[in-house]
Amino acid sequence: MKSSVKIITKRCLILFIIISSPKYLEAQIQPFDSNSVKIDTSKFEMRKSPWGAVLRSAVLPGFGQFYNESYWKIPLFWGVLGYLGYQWNRNNNLYIQYRDKYALSTSNNPTGNSTFKNIREFYKDQRDQVAVYIGLTYLLNLVDAYVDAHLFDFDVSRSNPISNYQLSLKINF
Repeated sequence: MKSSVKIITKRCLILFIIISSPKYLEAQIQPFDSNSVKIDTSKFEMRKSPWGAVLRSAVLPGFGQFYNESYWKIPLFWGVLGYLGYQWNRNNNLYIQYRDKYALSTSNNPTGNSTFKNIREFYKDQRDQVAVYIGLTYLLNLVDAYVDAHLFDFDVSRSNPISNYQLSLKINF
């Protein structure tokens, strides 16, 4: 079995070399002239640096969006981060409050008040979950700045007159 596979592989390789070799064996008809070579000078350069936008957003969330001229996203990120920061602070304060209540309840009873313990654990879990959301929002801020810088030069203007058609749907009750 293996020897037949080797034979087929060798034959395919030989066939490939035979088929492709005439291209490379052709002689050059005209001498090479370096002046006749045209160099493409229309290389695309991005106007915004994606990693520059990411670094700006890493230092100050929303600054990468400012750099990319996506001004409407700045209050969005700041609003979400502000709300999540408020929720983290609120849950942390409630966690500390119920932690202290549970600690006081253990002085009278070695097992403590289980209600205080359950509420304490609830607010601790909520606080940790909000911390994850803050991290994800911060990461989304960085990814958005990177992608937006890449797409900054993307042209979305309509050049095809056929694309001007609209579809409408009317439902009467």
